[in-house]
Amino acid sequence: MTRLSQSSLSALPAGVIRPQYDRSAVKRGVVHFGPGAFHRAHQAAAFDTLLAQDPRWGLTGVSLNSRGVADALNPQDGLYTLALLDTEVAYRVIGSIGGILTKDDPAAILGALTHAATRIVSSTVTEKGYCLGADGALDFANPAIKADLDASRSEDWTPGSFTGWLVRGLQARRLAALPGVTVLCCDNLTDNGRKLEAATLALAEAIDPDTARWIADHVAFPNAMVDSITPATDDALRARIAAATGLEDAWPIQRERFTQWVIEDRFAGERPALDVAGVTFASEVRPFEKAKLRLLNGAHSSLAYIGLGRGLETVGEAMADRELAAFAERLMREDIAPSIAPPAGLDLGGYISDVLARFRNPEIRHLLSQIAWDGSQKLPYRLLDTTREALAAGRPIERLALPIAAWLRFLASAERDGRTITDPLAAPLLERAGDWRSVLAMREVFGDLGSDGRFVGAVEAGLAALEAGRLEPVAA
Repeated sequence: MTRLSQSSLSALPAGVIRPQYDRSAVKRGVVHFGPGAFHRAHQAAAFDTLLAQDPRWGLTGVSLNSRGVADALNPQDGLYTLALLDTEVAYRVIGSIGGILTKDDPAAILGALTHAATRIVSSTVTEKGYCLGADGALDFANPAIKADLDASRSEDWTPGSFTGWLVRGLQARRLAALPGVTVLCCDNLTDNGRKLEAATLALAEAIDPDTARWIADHVAFPNAMVDSITPATDDALRARIAAATGLEDAWPIQRERFTQWVIEDRFAGERPALDVAGVTFASEVRPFEKAKLRLLNGAHSSLAYIGLGRGLETVGEAMADRELAAFAERLMREDIAPSIAPPAGLDLGGYISDVLARFRNPEIRHLLSQIAWDGSQKLPYRLLDTTREALAAGRPIERLALPIAAWLRFLASAERDGRTITDPLAAPLLERAGDWRSVLAMREVFGDLGSDGRFVGAVEAGLAALEAGRLEPVAA
């Protein structure tokens, strides 16, 4: 079968959407770190829409940890197929990525960061990719940050971490008298722009104080949030894409049709007209971000850990479990919603109903095991912050503690069966998994909650409920 590429675009069936612009005329105005499924399903698709009107916003991808995406997409001239899953499935070939660079070519990465056309540096490197501590600040004890500090003693240094590359690229732009850029974090971190700004300034101050001052004066770090369910690519999707397009695609992507991208209107220079792709520019992103992280992502993690414990495989199966679906809805409406002050125009009740409907989308096969990745990094933002606020306000936390108990059982099961888990803290978590109180004592995950008797008691009650096969915990 012929492989997807620029030369084979003309062979696509009429029903497959293709780039609506001359790709040879595109200039690359964005350097994106972490061009995985999440980015290619959302941001790259939005820029693809924009390029039909403004060819200055093409993308260069940078993959620091793996050659997989580069090896898949570079032979395809950066093209890939996006399946939009709804009652009717649509297929769209995305052309906004001009190529993928890897850590094997640091000179090319630095060249992209210092190109005169570059105005945005964006990122989806997952929560762990920012090397932050439990307090949200840069973790100078992180091995990647320590390595960057050692490397920076050389004038022509090569970073390893994303934050290190930011500092290196911005340092080079300052020395070349180039304008500042907008650094746009698109990962699911609360206050993501401000946290990345603080981390970048902290590392820059340690390496080159002049660059730190320049960053503070010339670089913008807007907050942003992105929402759309993106199941992992599997062989079934590849076969489906091949049947629909008649072409082989090494790494197609799928997501639900619904998508939301909200960006703080705080740019160092020109703002791309992403409004044409449905992007919302707002003076304040936090209310949108909080609603999404706590309601959608909090419910997702809850379904994942509880569902896996009940032998379920997908979100759809979890929502077909009437007891679990009812628990998730009560959790959202009764325990999470009270912690959220919605932005103007957002009806929380309607938003929750929409989220539940999205979870039930029959075209989405979202693996609970995928959602369960990196629990130590996700749970603090998705459930633990809500729990702290509920405790401070005197609200019940028993239902909020049940998914945490399910996570502890998930860890204990993995340790007992000799299975590995996908988590940057996998080793210490599995070492402690046999003693759940020891896991709660990990301040890098739980902070002060692990020593709060009310929280520990609620988790204990949750463990007892799950052990008894109940999903409605009894107050401690």
